[in-house]
Amino acid sequence: MSIPDPAAHPPSLPVPLRAGDLFARSGLPEVLAEYLGEDEIARVRQAYEFGAEAHKGQRRLSGEPYITHPLAVAKILAGMHMNAECIQAAILHDVIEDTPIPKEEIAARFGHEVADLVDGVSKLTQIRFESHMEEQAENFRKMLLATVQDIRVIIIKLADRLHNMRTLGSMPPHKRRRIARETLEIYAPIANRLGMNTLRVELEDLGFAVSHPMRYRVLAAAVKKARGNRKEVVARIREAIAQRLEQEGLQARVQGREKHLYSIYEKMRSKRLSFSEVFDVYAFRIIVDSVDACYRALGVVHNLYKPVPGKFKDYIAIPKANGYQSLHTVLFGPYSLPIEVQIRSEDMEKVAEVGVAAHWLYKLGDSDYAHSKTQKRIREWMRGLLELQKNAGNSLDFLENVKIDLFPDEVYVFTPKGQIMELPRGATAVDFAYAVHTDVGNTCVAAKIDRQLAPLSSPLQNGQSVEIITAPGARPNPSWLNFVVTAKARATIRNYLKNLKREESIALGQRLLEQALRGYALTLADLEARSASLLAEFNTRSLDDLFEDIGLGNRLAPLVARRLEELIAGERGRHPRRPRAIREVFSRYMPAWLGGSRPSPRPLAIKGTEGMVVTFAKCCHPIPGDPIQGFVSAGRGIVIHTESCKNIKEFRKHPEKWVSVQWESDIEEDFPVEIRVYVVNQRGVLATVAAAISEMDINIDNVVIEEHDSKYSTIDFTVAVRDRVHLARLMRHIRNIDMVVRISRKKG
Repeated sequence: MSIPDPAAHPPSLPVPLRAGDLFARSGLPEVLAEYLGEDEIARVRQAYEFGAEAHKGQRRLSGEPYITHPLAVAKILAGMHMNAECIQAAILHDVIEDTPIPKEEIAARFGHEVADLVDGVSKLTQIRFESHMEEQAENFRKMLLATVQDIRVIIIKLADRLHNMRTLGSMPPHKRRRIARETLEIYAPIANRLGMNTLRVELEDLGFAVSHPMRYRVLAAAVKKARGNRKEVVARIREAIAQRLEQEGLQARVQGREKHLYSIYEKMRSKRLSFSEVFDVYAFRIIVDSVDACYRALGVVHNLYKPVPGKFKDYIAIPKANGYQSLHTVLFGPYSLPIEVQIRSEDMEKVAEVGVAAHWLYKLGDSDYAHSKTQKRIREWMRGLLELQKNAGNSLDFLENVKIDLFPDEVYVFTPKGQIMELPRGATAVDFAYAVHTDVGNTCVAAKIDRQLAPLSSPLQNGQSVEIITAPGARPNPSWLNFVVTAKARATIRNYLKNLKREESIALGQRLLEQALRGYALTLADLEARSASLLAEFNTRSLDDLFEDIGLGNRLAPLVARRLEELIAGERGRHPRRPRAIREVFSRYMPAWLGGSRPSPRPLAIKGTEGMVVTFAKCCHPIPGDPIQGFVSAGRGIVIHTESCKNIKEFRKHPEKWVSVQWESDIEEDFPVEIRVYVVNQRGVLATVAAAISEMDINIDNVVIEEHDSKYSTIDFTVAVRDRVHLARLMRHIRNIDMVVRISRKKG
């Protein structure tokens, strides 16, 4: 494999060629002649002439005519025996993006199939984006959604990226690094997901050479040096395996297999191994003629060398996500050398190298087992992309979710009915629930792993049986985002919580605005009657959007109420009933200690069940019974503080953001509060105090111990109580313990 040195200078400019020579000189016609008819090659030639004219005068940074790039991409695809339409699209893939020619003209000349492929690969050039990252994400989303319709879109894009990586030396250093990072993070994993191993390996090594040039050169030199010492050992082991297979009557090809540089680097980095520890593993591939022969060959090598326990993987019975099939085993070889062996059939070898492109390269029929499995799994992945797209809030979220989805190290578990489910390594019961169905994930409350109740956050292991317990009223928990690993679970939970937050924000915003309107003797009916004028003025599409802005703290309710009063006063030809000065407007709603009158008779009632738009300050931990005030925080809604909280001093500069609140009378929720217990240093003191708290049927959320000296210590507990009365009973109960010197509530 030829990999350019990223430190090398750009190649010298080529000798100018006539446009007509480029097609013949590219070598593309010879490759096409191996599998296409004359009519199809003629159509490809027409696409070339059209593309050459469209790109006339354009040059690459290396100085070559631009059309040489589409020709090179087409040649890569011709090596995969892609059909004529795909080759035409490859030659034209930059025409829409880089020339004035529209999609409609390509469709008129070459058909809608070719035009759709070209459009799928083309970037969005008509839209202005705020950042390069957003532009990249939106173009990536467009391409993948086109790929769902036709898998050839992504195959063309991968070939395009491969040729760009081969010729990256002409680019400025910062662009080289960005493109290489993008290749390693997105395109190489996509090639892996599609099973296109040969293309993936080259993309990874090219990306590695550019992103870490020094490490690449050092590692390449080490491999070259060590390779000479290995030849004799590899030849001896290969001959021993081949002879034993022949004795057992198995026709097989035995190949010594060398890891590519990027895989060596990744293994060294992820497992913290030295180069010698990675390179001392000898790898071989045995290729036989049938599935049955694979298992017979496995028995032969296990008789020849002892297998390492726990290192056997059967990817034939349970293929990888990209359709890859093979038997993997690790053996104790001669001189105690570890030997990795892959055993597969000829068809599996073909699919392993080119993956989803095997349909075009080898003309495999739909009945072919390996290929049909590959196509089925790729279709399932594509359907998953559509679901991710629906749940993603924007293109950046979508790109992040796809990146997560592109690195699966599989674990296989069973449903209660015995079906096999494939999940990424580290997946939890919640990931499993969402893999079964979105509704199962949204309503799951517990899980049984191997018939035993287990936490939803438990990582799943190979071979486990998983059963999900659901409840009709259950809903996703925000804490699940801390441990789920699948893109589907993460995107669905985020989407659900985002919609839930909107509903809660609308309800809170409506309550806040109703409260502000009462100060002007107005109602929501007055607002609705003049909604068109207000919505235009505040640049919102609907009243719900306006309520949401108020609920999230992005817009202040008193200002909206004041503006409505001004509109009504203008209609009636009178002055507004309230002064225009904002401070005077807000003084009606400000607490006395902020310089205003007492709050209006009906302050906002807080129950503790308002969801994500009402939060309780961690500095003072307010609980029912405490005098409280609400502070409007942009994006968070209302944050509740106690009136004695020290941080309130910082907020007095913004009186317009305070809102009068009070506790509901019938609250049944538990609220966290911090207590500080001074104790004598004695054995078992922590257990004694914790037991006393437990006797009061109170949960302990957190414990922090600080030793002052050899005699005394301080223990800070975060406990969940119903109200101040409940807290007072707890503190009296703890105070009765002999080892307790004193107890107090922490307030900021």
